[in-house]
Amino acid sequence: MRNVSGHGKRLSYYDFGHTTVYASRFDQRFPYCAYVPDDYDEDGDKTYPLAVIVHGTERGMLAYRDAFADFAEQNGVIVLAPLFPASICFPGDLSSYKMLREGDLHYDAVMLDMVEEMRERYRIRGDRVLMYGFSGGGHFTHRFLFLHPERLLAASIGAPGVVTLLDFDHDFWVGVRDFEKVFGKKVDLDAMRKVAVQMVIGGDDLETWEITIKPDDAWWMPGADLAGATRNDRIRSLKGSLERHGVEVQLDVVPGITHDDRELIAKVKDFFARALNGVAAPA
Repeated sequence: MRNVSGHGKRLSYYDFGHTTVYASRFDQRFPYCAYVPDDYDEDGDKTYPLAVIVHGTERGMLAYRDAFADFAEQNGVIVLAPLFPASICFPGDLSSYKMLREGDLHYDAVMLDMVEEMRERYRIRGDRVLMYGFSGGGHFTHRFLFLHPERLLAASIGAPGVVTLLDFDHDFWVGVRDFEKVFGKKVDLDAMRKVAVQMVIGGDDLETWEITIKPDDAWWMPGADLAGATRNDRIRSLKGSLERHGVEVQLDVVPGITHDDRELIAKVKDFFARALNGVAAPA
């Protein structure tokens, strides 16, 4: 909400600061909220980079938005936090958004239109965004990097439980051999190499109970265990697969931390700040 009383000229009182929650115009099943820095002036000409923060399976949209409010103020960034509710595709559905597509539902298209809504409402700088996601959000972020690298300035991938390797010998979701068939678009390695990429994880993130894909699981396919057993194994496999194709990756491992990103977010904010200043950009 605005830091002074009353509505703006075009924007509502609720379109400033910690904003209200909006329904996506593209698909109203999917809401989002934002954080807009206090110095945003409708009559000004300052532009603001956009940071997209994608929740995990817990779907803490508001908590993630709030966690990046200080970063937004310090760096002149607008934050967008989407919500992909559970049970969208079937009762008990927790994970369809993580793969970007489920049947004719294109979560990436929903996300891109949210970004366009923000660009129409605020003075957003450029068409490339910062994106961070942890756990389920890390699923979304690294696959979004594969599909839409041209829309990313920087991608921070936090501890995904199941990874798609940049591997042209295995089909999706294990690899990307049939990526064009699945998504209608080839993997653009040149565009990926222009994105600043961070991977971040707790050093003690070693539990496997939630991420082991068994033969009777809906996601089971040959190669399901190709990347290793733990999230630490898998993020390193993901890193290696990108680096083998010339994509630079910064890996930050925080000692003593399990599957919880409250102690990791500072690393993400630092990485994003450096990306905005060109320091973290690929050579």
